Amino acid sequence: MTTAATTAPRDPAADRQVAADRQVVRALVSLKLRLLRNGLRRSGGRAAAYVVGSVGGLLAAAGVAVGIAALHGHHGAKDAALVLATALTLAWAALPLFLFTSDESADPTRLTMLPLRPRPLLRGMLLAALVGPGPVVALLLLSGAAVAAASGAASAVVAVVAVPLTALTLVTLSRAVAVGNARLLSSRRGRDFAVFGGLLFAFLIQGANILFQSISHQARSGGGLDLSALAPWGDVLRWVPPVSALGAVRSAGEGSWAPAAAQLLETVALLVLLLRWWLACLVRLMVTADSSTLSAAPTVSTDSGRRTRWAARLLPPGRAGAAMQRHLRYAWREPRAKVAIFSGVGMTLVFCLLSAVQGWASVYVVLVGGLLLGLQMLNLFGMDGSAFWLIALTLNSPGDARAELRGRMLAAACYAVPFTAVLSVLAAALSGGWADLPEALGLTWALLGCGFGMGILLSVLVPYAMPAGGSPMQNAAPGQSGLVLGNMLGSMVGVLALTVPLGALAVTLHLAGGPTWVVLPAGLLYGAAVAALGIRIAARLLLRRLPEILGSVIER
Repeated sequence: MTTAATTAPRDPAADRQVAADRQVVRALVSLKLRLLRNGLRRSGGRAAAYVVGSVGGLLAAAGVAVGIAALHGHHGAKDAALVLATALTLAWAALPLFLFTSDESADPTRLTMLPLRPRPLLRGMLLAALVGPGPVVALLLLSGAAVAAASGAASAVVAVVAVPLTALTLVTLSRAVAVGNARLLSSRRGRDFAVFGGLLFAFLIQGANILFQSISHQARSGGGLDLSALAPWGDVLRWVPPVSALGAVRSAGEGSWAPAAAQLLETVALLVLLLRWWLACLVRLMVTADSSTLSAAPTVSTDSGRRTRWAARLLPPGRAGAAMQRHLRYAWREPRAKVAIFSGVGMTLVFCLLSAVQGWASVYVVLVGGLLLGLQMLNLFGMDGSAFWLIALTLNSPGDARAELRGRMLAAACYAVPFTAVLSVLAAALSGGWADLPEALGLTWALLGCGFGMGILLSVLVPYAMPAGGSPMQNAAPGQSGLVLGNMLGSMVGVLALTVPLGALAVTLHLAGGPTWVVLPAGLLYGAAVAALGIRIAARLLLRRLPEILGSVIER
C-alpha cells in the first residue's frame, strides 16, 4: 500500500503573529541604538564624556580581569574569583536604582499604550539590554574570575558555558529588578532611594579600597599574598546562583562533575525564575492602572496644614522664614537637593571612617565637613529653574533680596551646624583629641560661614541650570560640566583663602601656648561675619542681575 506524505497546513495568522513578534524585537533593539545615538548627538561634551567613560570603564575592567586572572594558581584565588562574581552580582542588582531614570529603554511603562504582547516585549528588552558597554564589562570580569577559578582543560570547557550564562543572568536580574519596581523607581520615593543608595555605594567602594590597600601592603611587606580569609566565603558562595556557575568551573577542575552540573543547573533555574518574574511584572504593568498618585486629599491637606503651622512657629517671621521653609522643603522632597546634601555628608563620613581605619584619626577631619557643607550654597537658584521668575517678581528692594538669601542660608545652617558639632565630638572620641575639639570646631564653623558667603556670591555671579528630569546624580545641564567644575574648584580656593586669618590665629595660639579654646567663639563670629558680608554684597548684585540669572537657570 502506498502512502503519500502529507504536511499539516501552516496557519497564516500564526505566521503573521510570529513575524510581528520578530518585528517588535527588532524595533526595540533599534530603539535602544537610536536612543543611544541621539543622546550622544545632543552635545559634544556628553558624547566625549560617554566615550571617555566607556573606554575608561572597559580598561579598568580589563585591568581587574587581568589582575584576578594573574592569581591563577595562588592559594585562595578560586575564593577571590567567587567573591568578585558576588560583588558583580550585587552591582547589577543595584544598577536600576542609579540608572533607571536615565535609561529610557529600562522603563516599560513608556510602552503601556502600545498594543504589544508581553513575551516579544521581554525578548526585545533583553536583547536591548545586551547592547552597550555594561555587558562587555561583565564578560571581561567574569572571564578573569573564570581563569582564576579554573584548573585544567575540564574547567575551561565548563567556563565556556558558565561565563556567558552568568552574564546573561546578571543582565536579566538587572532588568527584572527594574521592571518589578518600575513605578517605584520612577516616583519621587524611588529617586530618594537612589540618593541613599549612592551614599551606601560610596561606603562600599571605600571599604573595598581599604581591603585592597591592606592586601597590597601585606604583599609589599614580604608576607606574600594571603587570601585564606576568603575561604569560608568561597565555600558558601560557590552554591549561590548565579555565582554557582563559576563554582561549577572550580568543581570541574577538581573532578567533581556531579556538583559542577548541579551548580550550573542552579544558575539556569535562577535565570528561568527571573524571566518568569520579569514576564509576570510586564503583564501586571500592561493591564493595571497606576494608582500611586491617588491619595486621600482631605487627610493629606490636614496633615500638611498642621506641619506647616508647627514649622512656622520655629522659623523667623517675614520673607526670611518663607525662604527658609521653601529651602528645607527642597532638601526634604527634591532628589537633586538630597544628592547635594548627602554627598557632602557621605564624603565627610567616608573620610572620617577612612582616617579611623587607617590609623590617622584626628578631630581635625571635621574640617572636611565644614568645607563641603559650606559649599551647599553654590547655585542657589539653579534648582528653582523656570520657577525663579516668581521669586524675581517679588524682589523689589535690597531688603527683600537680603531676606531671601538669609533665609536660604539659615536653612542650610539648620543641618550643617548640628552635623559638624556631632561629628567633631565623635571624631574627638575616636582619636582622643578632646583638647583640640574647640579649635577644630571653631575652624570648621569658620569654613562653614566662609563657604556660605562665597557660595551665595557665586550663585548670583555664576548661576547655571540644573536638569529637572533624569538621574538625580546629574547636577548640570549638558554642556555646563566645565562651568560646574570651575565653580566648585574656584569656590574651594576662595573659601580656604578667606579662612586664612582664623588659621593664622590658631597657629599663633599654638606657638605661644595660649588658650586655643578662643578659636571656637572666634570662628563662630568670623564665619557669621563673612556670611553676612556675602549676603549684603550678593543682595545688591541680585537686583541688577535678575534677568541674567533667570535666563541662566532655565534649561534649554
